[in-house]
Amino acid sequence: MAESLGWFLDAYDHPDDGVVVWILDDSGARLRLRQDFPVTFYAAGASPRLRRLWQFIEAQPIAANLSRQERRDLFSAEPLVVLAIQVLQAAQQQPLFRKVTAEFPDLTYYDADLPLALRYAAACGAFSLARCRHSSRDGQLTGLEIIDSPWDLDPPIAPIDILYLEPDQDPAHAPPAHIAIRRVRGVLNDSPILYRLPLQPERPLLINLRAILKRHDPDLLLTTWGDTWLLAHLMELSRRWHIPLPLNRDPTRRPSLRRERTYYSYGQVIYRGPQIHLFGRWHVDRANAMLYDDYGLDGVYELARVTSLSLQTVARASPGSGISAMQVLTALRHGILVPWRKQQAERLKSANDMLRADQGGLVYQPTIGLHRDVAAVDFISMYPSIMAHFNISPETVGVDSPLATHIPQLGLCINQERRGLVPQTLEPLLEKRLALKAQLACLPQWDPRRRPYKARASAHKWLLATCFGYLGYKNARFGRIEAHEAVTAYGRDALLSAKEAAEDLGGQVLHMYVDGLWIQIPGA
Repeated sequence: MAESLGWFLDAYDHPDDGVVVWILDDSGARLRLRQDFPVTFYAAGASPRLRRLWQFIEAQPIAANLSRQERRDLFSAEPLVVLAIQVLQAAQQQPLFRKVTAEFPDLTYYDADLPLALRYAAACGAFSLARCRHSSRDGQLTGLEIIDSPWDLDPPIAPIDILYLEPDQDPAHAPPAHIAIRRVRGVLNDSPILYRLPLQPERPLLINLRAILKRHDPDLLLTTWGDTWLLAHLMELSRRWHIPLPLNRDPTRRPSLRRERTYYSYGQVIYRGPQIHLFGRWHVDRANAMLYDDYGLDGVYELARVTSLSLQTVARASPGSGISAMQVLTALRHGILVPWRKQQAERLKSANDMLRADQGGLVYQPTIGLHRDVAAVDFISMYPSIMAHFNISPETVGVDSPLATHIPQLGLCINQERRGLVPQTLEPLLEKRLALKAQLACLPQWDPRRRPYKARASAHKWLLATCFGYLGYKNARFGRIEAHEAVTAYGRDALLSAKEAAEDLGGQVLHMYVDGLWIQIPGA
C-alpha cells in the first residue's frame, strides 16, 4: 500500500465496482482502481409527504441510508429541513431518483442530477490530468491526494498517449476509402501518418485496427467525424464480423452512445451530433467538439481543469454548461443545495421599473465619416469583472443589509455581508485569464508557450463571456434576472464614466458599444 505519484485521468460510476478511477502512474502503468463512493440527493416538502417518501424508499431494492438534515438553500436565510437520501452504489442513484420523481412530483429536489465528476471533484479536488499522490490495495483505491491546482499558470504536462483517426473525406459528402492514423506528439499537423488502413475489405480493417489499439493503448482517441460516423461504423463492423474492438480500455463497459439533439439559441437552430463516450480512455471528435477550431486540445485540457468535468464531456459542452458546472462545484464545496430545477421567478415590477431596469448595454451611435487619430479602448472581461467587484449574485441582489451598496438607476441594493456564489466562482478564473494575458504580452513571438497560453486564454474568454448571459437564462439553476439587470446597469455607468474621463482629457468619443469606446484625440 505504498504511495505513488501519478496523474488523475477519470472517474465514473460502475454497476458493480462503485466508482472506477483511472490513474496514469509515473511508472507508465494505467491503473483501474475501485472505490466506494456513495452519493446523496435531497428532498424538501411537507412533513407527511417526506414521511411517505421515507417509507417508499425503504421498500425499494436499492440500498440507501435515510436521515433528516438541515441544509443551506442559497435563497433562504434559514436552514432548510430536508430528507437526505444516500445511495450506496453511485450507479443506482439516477434510477432511484426517476422512481422518486414519478411517485412524488410535488416535492422539491436538490443535488439530484449532478455529474459524478463534479461530486468527485467536490469530495477530493480531482480533475482530469491533475497531478496526484495515490495508494491502493488489491485494485481498491485507498488514498488519493491532488497535489495540483486548476489555477496554476504553468501546470505540469501529463505524458498521455494520443492516437488520431481521420477518414480521408467527410462521410456526409461521399463514402471514405481509408482511415489515416497518427500518433500525436505536440502539434497535430506535425505528426506523421503511421498507418493508412483501407475500409475495404472489412475483416482485415478490423484485425489491423484491433492490433493498433492494443499496441499503442492510447489514453485519448482523437477523431474527425468519430461521433457522427467513424466509431459507430467500426462498432457495426465489429458486431457483423464478431471481431471485438478494444475501443474502451475498461473491458467491463460498453461505449456510451448519446443521441443527437437540436435546440434554439439566440435566434438560431443549433444541431449537435450524436456522441460516443468511452470508458478507461477518452474520445474527442474534432468535428463535434465545441469551439475546437478556436482553442484546440490545449483549450480542452484547460476547460477540464477549471470546470472539473470529464475531458471528453467538456470537449463537447457549451461554455454555458462549463460555467454552470463551475457554479455547481462552488455550491457543493460550500455545502449549498443545488436545485434540480430553477425555483426563483422574476420579482414583481411596475411598467416604469421594468423600462428603467431592462435597458441592456449602452450603445452610442457612431459619428458618420472618415476619422483619423482614433484609439479603441476596451474593458477586459467587463461584465465578469463587474460581477466579481460588486458582489453581484442571484442571492445578493435585492437583499438589504447594513453594508449593502446601491445599484445605479435600479433602486435595488446588493448585500455585501457575504460573498456571493457567482463572484466566488468567477474570481479565480478572472485572475488566471488576466495573468495569462500579462504573460502573453511579455513573450516573444517565437516562444513555444504562446500557443498553449493563447488557447487557455481563449477557453477562459468563452466561459467568462457566457457567465453574464447565464445570470438571466431562464433555466439557470443559480440565475435571476435582477442580477442580470444589475450587471448592465453598472456597465452603463462605467462606460459613461470612461466617456467623461476621455472628454476631460481633450478627446472626442466617436462611438461606444457596451464595453468599448472609440476616442479621437487630434495629433495623438
